[in-house]
Amino acid sequence: MFTVNHRTYNPPAKPVVVICLDGSADEYLDCALARGLMPNLAKMSVNGWRGFARAAMPTFTNVNNSSIVTGVPPSLHGIGGNFFFDTSIGEEVMMNSSKFLRVETIFPHAQRAGRKVAVVTAKEKLRDIFASGLISEGGIAFSTEKAKHAVMETHGIADVEALVGPTPEIYSGDASLYVLKAGVALLRDGRADFLYLSTTDYMQHKYAPEDAEALEFYGAIDAEIGCLLALGAVIGVTADHGMNAKQHADGTPNVIYLESELVEHFGEGFRVILPITDPYVAHHGALGSFAQVHLPQGMEAGKVRDWLLARAGVTECHERATAARLMELPEDRMGDLVVASARNVVLGRTPAYHDLTALAGHLRSHGGRYEEMVPLVFSEPLNAAYATSAAGDVRNFDIFEITCNGTH
Repeated sequence: MFTVNHRTYNPPAKPVVVICLDGSADEYLDCALARGLMPNLAKMSVNGWRGFARAAMPTFTNVNNSSIVTGVPPSLHGIGGNFFFDTSIGEEVMMNSSKFLRVETIFPHAQRAGRKVAVVTAKEKLRDIFASGLISEGGIAFSTEKAKHAVMETHGIADVEALVGPTPEIYSGDASLYVLKAGVALLRDGRADFLYLSTTDYMQHKYAPEDAEALEFYGAIDAEIGCLLALGAVIGVTADHGMNAKQHADGTPNVIYLESELVEHFGEGFRVILPITDPYVAHHGALGSFAQVHLPQGMEAGKVRDWLLARAGVTECHERATAARLMELPEDRMGDLVVASARNVVLGRTPAYHDLTALAGHLRSHGGRYEEMVPLVFSEPLNAAYATSAAGDVRNFDIFEITCNGTH
């Protein structure tokens, strides 16, 4: 048993595996289940528990993974996007380092409590956040993107390729499958019994739930889940966010170029920050359904807010304090205004800022309210207390607590 961030975790004696299937809107599971391609997940749904959880806003990878591994919302852990404008230094900064975390993750606490902890992420950008305080305690943390570079001193493991196989290409479904295969290998070899496995959403950005490639991919995921179940693991599955098509009927991206429109209407001096921005722009072209707007000095926030709310495709626009309260965000790392867009709309800066050539004529993305509801599945039935609470407003970052406390 251990306590971190005012939550107490009492994991079962069995191995515990929490899986974040990046970008996995429930439709992906439904389509694969309907075709009989996920028999292990089907068994979990019947013999365990399946429902929904609400992700943290904005519905981006760094935000939600940070919430999952700390058990608290962004207002507490401090990471409100993949990217933000640091007003203290006047620079746009990537939030892919543990130095931006304001609380501890659960992992070093689990390691000190006697569990053998391993965290595996597809994307290297998350590894430093996950590894915070863990390696010095004897745990393991590595990414599939940089698997061949893992060394004992900084990763807690040095033979990843010998254990799992050659390092995969990050822009592939294999990058995600490698995460799960690594989890199976670590569990099988007795190197870990408390695991967090976090995939990448390349396939979900590229393919719709009913596409053959997506169906094959989820079938392969299910096979690895089956291996984990066979090894006796108690498994919890969720996602960091969903995914939706963000394009016109002709397949062209449906983009509101916020900075261009604001400058045209109000004049120069606006800075639009797109918190989806990360090193993996081939996924999404830095276009998502959430933006932070820094206003020119002296500009009246309410005037700009009202103008944006009248713009078709904009579903929310809040001033900083209101957005921080409604979306549980760290107020000191936000713009003057927060903007969210419709289910099929993304927000950009200027046409020149975005390279859309890698999108191959279609755009699927996330970030707003329409990607907020995600799957929540457990391999074991929930006890009475947690079955009741899980039927309410459960969050994806409750998953470690529920897996540890609610399955026995």
